[in-house]
Amino acid sequence: MKVFSVDSVNNESWMNNNMAPWDKSNRHVQWNNYIYNEVIPYIKSETSPDTPVFISGASFGALHSMNLFLKRPDLINGVIAMSGVYDLTYYSNGYMDDNVYFNSPQHYMPNLSDHHILENIRRSNHMHILTGSGSYEDPRAGGEFAKTLYDKGIPYDFDNWGENYKHDWPTWRDMLPNIFSTRF
Repeated sequence: MKVFSVDSVNNESWMNNNMAPWDKSNRHVQWNNYIYNEVIPYIKSETSPDTPVFISGASFGALHSMNLFLKRPDLINGVIAMSGVYDLTYYSNGYMDDNVYFNSPQHYMPNLSDHHILENIRRSNHMHILTGSGSYEDPRAGGEFAKTLYDKGIPYDFDNWGENYKHDWPTWRDMLPNIFSTRF
């Protein structure tokens, strides 16, 4: 197994308070396209065209990972989303445009009706949503999103690790290897 790590552009988009909201949403879309059009082909060239690609992220990265998978299950084979909030307006301070809507899984998934995309998502055996209940975690967000997936007939694994797991790197350092050793 090879691991590839890609940083977000959150400081050049949603976390940059000096940018206009439209510019933030546009930058977010550019980053998504970079993942689909450059990173995934690079991974395939460094491994093999048949290598399955699984994507993972923590906190804001969980939203990114989930969104990337849901939009392109033809390129990405599964997702491990840890401690995520799947409503992009949480980060856009309520700003909404098409870029926000179509990159906010909690918004677009209830309305997704493309049979081909839904069937590709449903075929994945690796849709893992993990959370803790400790400080700064929001297990409600993961649970609400899991309900959205359930309503669409999409299989997933939702796991709340409890109050001893707070929104911090030690939690995610425990979660990720556990998922690999128990679910893959």
